[in-house]
Amino acid sequence: MQSGQKPPAIIIGLDCTTGLQSARILASHNIPVIAIARDRTHYCCATRVCKRIVVAETGSSELVDALARLGKELDQKAVLFPCTDASVLLISRHRRSLARWYHVLLPEPDVVETLTDKAAFYTYAQAQGLAVPRTVVLSARSDAEEATRELEFPCIVKPSLKSSQWARQTKAKAFKVADAQELLAVYDRCSGWAQTMIAQEWVGGTDADLYTCNCYFDARSMPLVTFVSRKLRQWPPETGVGCFAEECRNETVLQETIRLFRGARYRGLGYLEMKRQERTGRYFITEANIGRPTGRSAMAEAGGVDLLYAAYCDALGWPPPANLRQKYDGVRWIYWRQDLQSAWCQWRRGGLTLSEWWRSLRGPKVDAVFCWTDPVPFLRDLLRAMTLVIAPKKQANVSGREKQQKLATADAVSGQRTGEEMS
Repeated sequence: MQSGQKPPAIIIGLDCTTGLQSARILASHNIPVIAIARDRTHYCCATRVCKRIVVAETGSSELVDALARLGKELDQKAVLFPCTDASVLLISRHRRSLARWYHVLLPEPDVVETLTDKAAFYTYAQAQGLAVPRTVVLSARSDAEEATRELEFPCIVKPSLKSSQWARQTKAKAFKVADAQELLAVYDRCSGWAQTMIAQEWVGGTDADLYTCNCYFDARSMPLVTFVSRKLRQWPPETGVGCFAEECRNETVLQETIRLFRGARYRGLGYLEMKRQERTGRYFITEANIGRPTGRSAMAEAGGVDLLYAAYCDALGWPPPANLRQKYDGVRWIYWRQDLQSAWCQWRRGGLTLSEWWRSLRGPKVDAVFCWTDPVPFLRDLLRAMTLVIAPKKQANVSGREKQQKLATADAVSGQRTGEEMS
């Protein structure tokens, strides 16, 4: 490192859109960015903003070893920005050995474990009086049978912690089940992929009833930055991740975010998602992500709020940047390829007209992948999507059933949240 240069930021998980966006944001503040990625061929790794890309498995102890080797080469203590849940857990569990080389922006280890594990979080949220949908923890088939009697349908079934085994078996982060028979079938099929799963009652409403708050809490558990937004579409619809969202005001979501994280004695980057129940107007917590940026961190930055830079400055003990308050200028965030897929799907179902889709695109926007000064990741993503669509058509001699399976797989892959969830 050159003398006088800012301490580097280490992006863990460049091979996902969250990692790409985070690298670009921090580099725009003249911070040297070093990235770690499991898949060096991933389209996000084609970015030009990183000084260096280290290849290592980001979901295993290999990450800790790679960070130790890298730390010995640095002449300044760097700031860690993990971009996946698995890397957050690893850093938390090895924070003592990593602290000699890195600033770790996380709360106490027990808080990390509680807020990351969906089953533990549900128990904690209930005890704190937070609004969460009724949930049953599935540790055995008898629990799944109990869930069929206790819960109202439809339900969502998802892993308590998304393991590497789950990721190898499916690109879906959750399954929506319509009845008891389907819940048991999903449990029987997926129980070997995760140590524990949860079944949670579905909160009625559309994708546009999902509200989120990105935030950063300092060492005193005070909210240094908050940024509220609303999803308009996600891919796949209902159980996927956001592909189009807009900045908005929502005091309920803002206050629940502050109540959750302050009550947990939290420090670091956080994210809370809540859904407004269409029938009653009540808000329920559907997801919390901790210790890392999310897909829509970039919308906060585009809206004039220095979310990631505030975290970087706080880690170093520097004065916070001036741009910390949400301005409510109506900025929007879009992942063009996935939003086209989502809009097309909703149009075919009769839930969205072409004119409604076109009108929704008005106003200032930031794209998840496209950037005029760093275009190669977008071009590679586009090429990849075209390959996934075209490749199955070349298998003319494949049986009808096998061909349908290949097309379904291509569709799921194109709609996946690569690496960590973009939430």
